[in-house]
Amino acid sequence: MGDGPSAVPDRYLTVAEVTESARRLVARFPGVARLHRIGTSRAGRPILMLSVGRGPRHVLVVARPHPDEPVGGVTALVLAERVACGDRPSTATDPALVTWDVVLCLDPDGTALSEGLEEATAGPCPSPADYYRAAFRPVAAEQPEWAPIVPRDLPESRALFEVIDERRPFLQCSLHNVEAGGSWVQLTGALPGLAEPFRRSALDTGVPLQHGTYDALHWENPSPGIHVLPPPDDTSRLAAGSEDIGLSTWCAPARYGGVTAIVEVPMWATDLADDPTPHRDAARVLRDLSALVREGGRQVTAVLDQARGFLPPAGDSAPRRVLEWMAEDLYDLVADSWEPLARQADGATGADDPRLPTTAQVCALDVVARRQPLRAAGLLLRLLKAADDADAPGLHRELEELFTSWCADFEKSLRLRWVPVRHQVEHQTRTVVAAAESALGTLG
Repeated sequence: MGDGPSAVPDRYLTVAEVTESARRLVARFPGVARLHRIGTSRAGRPILMLSVGRGPRHVLVVARPHPDEPVGGVTALVLAERVACGDRPSTATDPALVTWDVVLCLDPDGTALSEGLEEATAGPCPSPADYYRAAFRPVAAEQPEWAPIVPRDLPESRALFEVIDERRPFLQCSLHNVEAGGSWVQLTGALPGLAEPFRRSALDTGVPLQHGTYDALHWENPSPGIHVLPPPDDTSRLAAGSEDIGLSTWCAPARYGGVTAIVEVPMWATDLADDPTPHRDAARVLRDLSALVREGGRQVTAVLDQARGFLPPAGDSAPRRVLEWMAEDLYDLVADSWEPLARQADGATGADDPRLPTTAQVCALDVVARRQPLRAAGLLLRLLKAADDADAPGLHRELEELFTSWCADFEKSLRLRWVPVRHQVEHQTRTVVAAAESALGTLG
């Protein structure tokens, strides 16, 4: 094989495939690329980082922070190879000026519990059912980027904090997937130069922008799909997430003047995500979605109640911990959070009233309402399938019927279309490079 860029695979890669590709890259570019272990997971798995370039300034890229969001492994390799090959669309990818430090998988333990996800979505047009049968997402306290907020001290989080303190990146990019919707970027600080290349990349790759997202519903929104963390004293921060978000790994580069970009790309796209027009029936739809997530949660929990006696205990089973966490209060927490939005929409006096949510914002909440029961049902189906109990097959059939119906509604209601992995990767790669160029420009 020569030193030219490799073709981008049109499927997600497993951690083993990403690691092997990284080793081959180091062999092809000795002295330019290095692979080293930065930590060890809770279960003893290595956390590896691929560094490319010898520049005095650093960009930190974090792949697979969530195990059910697999695009980042491919994006990380593409970025590393482009830098190693001397592909320089900007000074930010010049290996003599900037070193790119790429964490290949931040959560290897969680990713092991999503084993089979890559194969399940490898076809030309996979369905959400294929995805949710294999995907695993841990409880918040076991997510390395978020655990410090809870607070929970994870070795994966410590490894990332140590890299940040050692390399002092001017930019950290966290690579994420969203199951359905459009693409957006969350920033811990302003990057004014990002908006136009981000918009152009989405257009070129056929990925809609997400005009409004549940994850950053009340963050500052200087341009379509770009959201900037409000200042610490902003009262809307509580609606956007924890008041202690400053403790997360996202905010750690700020100690050294750095910015973090959380780059989200959809697996399945919907054009509703790109519709900024006011939703004229928002109050009713929001209340319907609240009822939908509550009822779906109730139905999954009813099956879980019947299976608790023969499922593995929560202390020994990460999937069981997720199911108990969701059953305890997560469905109600999600549904309750939308009641203020519905009341605001009730008070709107016209289509131009800012209290009226847009179609895109309602679409983002629709995705959340439908995915919560789907995530739980997918996990519980796996546990029931593996259970050695006479009641397990019947409960599996009962839940399978619900799951299949919910997946069909998910696709139909949101008019979903699969985004080829190569397009997800290209858009995420371009966005990261544009963010690096913009952040580098602010350094002077």
